[in-house]
Amino acid sequence: MLRVIDDEGVRELRLCRPPVNALDEALIGRIAAAVREAPGAGIRAIVLSGQPGLFSAGLDVPALLREERAGMRRLFAALWAAQEALARSTVPIVAAITGHAPAGGTVLALHCDYRVMAAGPFSIGLNEVAVGLTPGPLLCRAFARLVGEQRAADLLTRGGMLDPEAALAAGLVDAVCAPEEVVGHAHAHARLLLALPPRAMLATRAAVRAPLAALFDGGDGGFIDAAVELWFGEEAQARLRALFT
Repeated sequence: MLRVIDDEGVRELRLCRPPVNALDEALIGRIAAAVREAPGAGIRAIVLSGQPGLFSAGLDVPALLREERAGMRRLFAALWAAQEALARSTVPIVAAITGHAPAGGTVLALHCDYRVMAAGPFSIGLNEVAVGLTPGPLLCRAFARLVGEQRAADLLTRGGMLDPEAALAAGLVDAVCAPEEVVGHAHAHARLLLALPPRAMLATRAAVRAPLAALFDGGDGGFIDAAVELWFGEEAQARLRALFT
C-alpha cells in the first residue's frame, strides 16, 4: 500500500495500491503517519512517488459510494490530517508525479515543496466540480498559491485539467521530464536542498511555506462537515454514481 525506501537520509514513500493508487482511509492514514514519523527517524527529506504512468487517481470513489456518513467523516478527517502533515512537515517533500494525478493526486502534490511530473499523455488538476463536488476553501487557496488567483479561479470553477507542459507553464508543477527520469529527478532535487547549509535552508523554507501551514491553524474550519454534506447531496451522488457505478 505504501512502500518505504530509504537512501542516505532521503525516504521515498511510494504509493502501491493497485490498480490506480486510489486513496482510501487506510492509505491516506499511512501517508500522514509516514510523513510525521520521518524526521524522528533521522530522515532529512521525503520523496512522494507513484507507479509508472500513474501517481494517484484520487479518492477510491467506487468503494466510498458504499460508505455511510460515519465512514465518510473518517475519510475526510484522514484527508485533512494528511494535508496538514504534508503542509507542516519539518523536512522538504518532493512530489515525483509519475503520471496521472487528478483530484486527490493533485491534493497530495499541492502541499509538497517541489513537484516534478512525467512528460506524456497525463493530466493533473482539481476536477471536483466535474463530479458534483468542490475543492473547498483551503484547497482553493493552496492551488492559488501555486498558479495565481486568476488562473486558479478559472481552472477550479470549471474543473480544468492540465497536461504536463500546461501545468509547468501555469506553475502547478516545477519541472517536467521523461517518465523514467521522474523519481531520479525528485531525489536529485531533494539532495540539492540537503547540500545547502541546513539551518539557513530550513529557516527559509519555513518562512516561505508559512502561509500554507497557516491554512491549518484554525482546525478544519467546518471542512469535514461540509465535505460530508456535499458528498451525500443529490447532485454529487447522481453524478458520482453515473460515472463510477
